[in-house]
Amino acid sequence: MIRGRRIACGLAGAAAVVAVAAGGWLVAIGPPPGKNVDTSHSVLDREGRLLRAYATPEGRWRLPASVEDVDPRFVQMLLSYEDKRFYEHVGVDPFALGRAAFQLIRQRHIVSGASTLSMQVARLMEPRESRSFSAKFRQITRALQLELALSKAEILSLYLTLAPYGGNLEGIRAASLSYFGKEPRRLTLGEAALLVALPQSPELRRPDRNSPVARAARDRVLDRVQSIVPQDEIARAKMEGVPVARRELPVLAPHAADQVVAAEPVLRTHKLTIDAPLQKTLQDLARERAVALGPQISVAVIAVDNATGEVRARVGSADYFDARRAGQVDMTNALRSPGSTLKPFIYGLGFEDGVIHPETLIDDRPARYGNYTPENFDLTFQGTVTVRKALQLSLNVPAIAVLGKVGVNRLSARLTQTGAALVLPKGEAPGLAMGLGGVGVKLNDLTMLYTGLARGGMATPLIERAGPVEASPRRLLDPVAAWYIGNVLMGAPPPDNAPHGRIAFKTGTSYGYRDAWAVGFDGRMTVGIWVGRPDGTPVPGLVGRSVAAPILFDAFARSGLTPVPLASAPKGTVFASTNKLPPPLQRFNPAAGLAVVAEPPRIMFPPDGARIEMAGDGPNSVALKIAGGLAPLTVMVNGVPIGPETSRRSLFFMTEGQGFVRLTVMDARGTSDSVMVRVQ
Repeated sequence: MIRGRRIACGLAGAAAVVAVAAGGWLVAIGPPPGKNVDTSHSVLDREGRLLRAYATPEGRWRLPASVEDVDPRFVQMLLSYEDKRFYEHVGVDPFALGRAAFQLIRQRHIVSGASTLSMQVARLMEPRESRSFSAKFRQITRALQLELALSKAEILSLYLTLAPYGGNLEGIRAASLSYFGKEPRRLTLGEAALLVALPQSPELRRPDRNSPVARAARDRVLDRVQSIVPQDEIARAKMEGVPVARRELPVLAPHAADQVVAAEPVLRTHKLTIDAPLQKTLQDLARERAVALGPQISVAVIAVDNATGEVRARVGSADYFDARRAGQVDMTNALRSPGSTLKPFIYGLGFEDGVIHPETLIDDRPARYGNYTPENFDLTFQGTVTVRKALQLSLNVPAIAVLGKVGVNRLSARLTQTGAALVLPKGEAPGLAMGLGGVGVKLNDLTMLYTGLARGGMATPLIERAGPVEASPRRLLDPVAAWYIGNVLMGAPPPDNAPHGRIAFKTGTSYGYRDAWAVGFDGRMTVGIWVGRPDGTPVPGLVGRSVAAPILFDAFARSGLTPVPLASAPKGTVFASTNKLPPPLQRFNPAAGLAVVAEPPRIMFPPDGARIEMAGDGPNSVALKIAGGLAPLTVMVNGVPIGPETSRRSLFFMTEGQGFVRLTVMDARGTSDSVMVRVQ
């Protein structure tokens, strides 16, 4: 025994020499593995909470973690249990080596490996195939290399990222989320002790497979840390249960996560502006409502902060993993017919032009615009109403009358200059039907436009990636017009059992009951809702007011945010009853200042389907003759205006080469004609 003690003491004294001698082997074994280990893609919310993670190519959940991500008491317990002199040694602890040597001689087998955290990190970064003295010496050498290259905090962060916790879990963050459903910065004492114990024997101590062994290992850790933790806390920690099953890692904002990872695959950590609790709330809401509506119905939701344009939640489908609902199709980015949701912007231009006021009287009676005859959703007419009531009831005829006054091209240009993409059906020219949904738009863009109303008429591009972003607001409407719209929509009749005056909102239903919409805002947030089948199949009874609007109001209610009133009226706002308005504003006259014509515009030459022979290889001038229409006229070649508006009926356009060319003429009321010719 005395001889053994002398040997052990000699080994302890020689440990430093061993550490120095290991340095001579550095060149022979080459540089250590890099500190930038391959981790899972992690998509985080605005506060750093995990939205979604992706397994590594080997199928492991390995989430990056640093000391700042973990409960400080966990770090204290880890160092007390695994490596008390972590901050004093240089990768190898001579005292631990001496103790291990003494135990080896006395017990005649390996009792402890004397591994420091630095040595454990070295082994995790370069796994050994066998347990031998040469493998241990290589581990010591790698630990010395790591200590020379990295700080103590970086080495500790590598341990927190790579430590095994059973199965395909690596790193404390993946373990904490899988076993406890929480981030490691919020661990209880018992949870922290269990996570200290697991890496020593991760498969044997897996709580989901062997909870008694896991509990015993946790309690041993608690017994070992009595010097830094009060006894009463240890007693309470031992009374805690241990998990008996693994939880699924979060899958929040999966469509947004997929997009950011695909856009920047080199990065391993991506941060979004999304708020995880709100995202989960709205995902649950979308799933609940879709289940109630039918097996193939999907729901998309987007919530935007008015002040910044930051996306706080984006639900692309009712259930990402439900194939029956085409869950992996992101319906916030799908082109769909918006129904009546563009009407507020029609009236906004009318307010801006000074041709109407919310209290202006307007007729809701049968009307014909060339070959187009708009009808109300319920096939009835209200007679003479105020513009306020016409918008609140979403009457079609008054909206088309105002659109004919302000101009289809102007509406389209005003919306698209904010960044919203309006897409016409193939072969269609812009017309008055745009105002009732005859155009494709994305929920993201539509919500951005309504955010512009809440911002006093200044639209800003939606922001989804966290970090400094310079986004220039673009003019949508002047402040007075935007305020009028918000004030009118605040009085729209809410769905059954919903509070009146809570939000300014508008609903829409596309032709054939394919899409139901509701978009609303208060002074803080704008929320957009889409409901329908992703494949565009009609759904009888799918109406914005009865289907989408209740989801919209529920989204605001479940957000937990205190309602914020809309901004106060800007300078220049006119408060007056109808009979107190200036005479031109008391009743809307769609023909005021315009010469009424009986016929819509028609392209007389060239006729539809004509073949035009080119004279030479260069640009050719081709005659165009127009009949009818209300001046001024807009002439377009392949959807691009060929010049300013004109009253001329005979003019020329230039051809640049062979192929098909679509010619379109639109008059001041938005009625149009179009032909397709072939240049050869």
